[in-house]
Amino acid sequence: MATLSISNRSFRFADFEPLLDSPRKVSLSPSARKSIRDSHKTLSEIIASQKAVYGVNTGFGKLSDISIPPGEQKQLQLNLVRSHAAGVGEPFDLGITRIAMVLKVMTMAKGYSGVRLDVPEQLLFFLNHDILPLMPRQGSVGASGDLAPLAHMALALIGEGEVHFQDRILPSMVALKEAGRDPLELHAKEGISLVNGTQVSTALGLKALIEADRIIKSADIAGALSVEASLSSKEVFAARIHRLKKHGGQKTSALNVINLLKGSSIVESHMDCGTIQDPYSFRCIPHIHGASRELYNATVKIIENEANSVSDNPLIFPNGDAVSSGHFHAEAVAQALDALAISMSEIGAISERRIHHFMKGIGDDIPPFITLSPGVESGFMMAHVTAAALASENKLLAHPASVDSITTSGGQEDIVSMAPWAGRKCLRILKNVAQILAIECLVSGTVTAVFHTKKNPGIGSAKALTFLKKHATLKAKDRPLQKDMESVAKIILNGSLLKTVNSTVTLQ
Repeated sequence: MATLSISNRSFRFADFEPLLDSPRKVSLSPSARKSIRDSHKTLSEIIASQKAVYGVNTGFGKLSDISIPPGEQKQLQLNLVRSHAAGVGEPFDLGITRIAMVLKVMTMAKGYSGVRLDVPEQLLFFLNHDILPLMPRQGSVGASGDLAPLAHMALALIGEGEVHFQDRILPSMVALKEAGRDPLELHAKEGISLVNGTQVSTALGLKALIEADRIIKSADIAGALSVEASLSSKEVFAARIHRLKKHGGQKTSALNVINLLKGSSIVESHMDCGTIQDPYSFRCIPHIHGASRELYNATVKIIENEANSVSDNPLIFPNGDAVSSGHFHAEAVAQALDALAISMSEIGAISERRIHHFMKGIGDDIPPFITLSPGVESGFMMAHVTAAALASENKLLAHPASVDSITTSGGQEDIVSMAPWAGRKCLRILKNVAQILAIECLVSGTVTAVFHTKKNPGIGSAKALTFLKKHATLKAKDRPLQKDMESVAKIILNGSLLKTVNSTVTLQ
């Protein structure tokens, strides 16, 4: 895999996808290296002038009015990292850690942090040897940066704390010795630059974008399978209908369903069935999936903007100004992820309603709960209950994190974003939605496989059904369903179902 070169160019969320599953070589471009050196030179000149600079020759937060003499400024940075490593809970996934570290290098590469080149180079060494700090996932309120988790990251760079290295959890100093690397010694401003920033919140956001992209397109696959299996109308997805609305996401979803069902003799078989209207969860797929698409697209823009921004404090400008601002505040990320959480929760909600529609039975064609012996067998009764439980859980998780705030740092940090929680619960929603969609695919796939055997599915739905059969059993027979449900959720979340269908029908 090609090396990820960090420069001043902007990155898209897909650029970070390989980091979720495995290490990737990362480097700094020559221009980025120059920007870092120039910024450090400027900071050195500011320090020599004895100008007061927050967190460099002053204390932190409520203690910012205390002056720190030159002989104690290195200790100040070391103390900051140690004292702020106060996170709790399970560590973040390795992929989140990799992305957060890359984002930290990216912000330093912009040339406004004032750190020595040694700092990003230590991060690069860790990344390129896949030495990953253990960063507890609880403890950040998403303002003044993701202080606690980033302090745990910084702790590993200086040879303290713990890391994941070569499938082991071990002290950072042990990993450094095995890799032949010295710990980083922190100089002026380097501790605060490492712990300040939105990199953890943004890493959560980037993972959410990657998974949501797969889910929102897979939702159209699941919806098309259900439209076909339930003998619902395809006509409501016609382009001439959706041209009347100005929502691009709606048009995209309608087009995806039409293309997936192209050539379906199952759909053609009931063109004159006399049914006037299908339930909302079927004929309003474009409207609901489309609305979620619109919010997803808006979230992409916000999260990518944050990933490509400077997120540090104070900022060191080339003219010698050292300016304290709030670029570490993750409100934009928090609101974006709250919106994404709501939109993805709705994808799960409509999917659960389509599953429910099958549970009642459909006319004389499909028996209740998709079973050949109703009463003796329960079919997918409890699978639907699981989908309902997950949909209900999502409704609570979708409550916005960004509307909450707790004052910290003795009142200095009086309004915070709660972005890390927005990100963590958004990822939980996405996992739940993938599972709900998996249940829908199993239900509709089984209906088609058992009750529509004499007719051909559409070109896209046929591709999906063939792939589903490789990962699950599509039979109307009572059996433990957990493994099939989890297997299908996995191929939705890892994108393999989407990739397979895209080889026949390109979903937008």
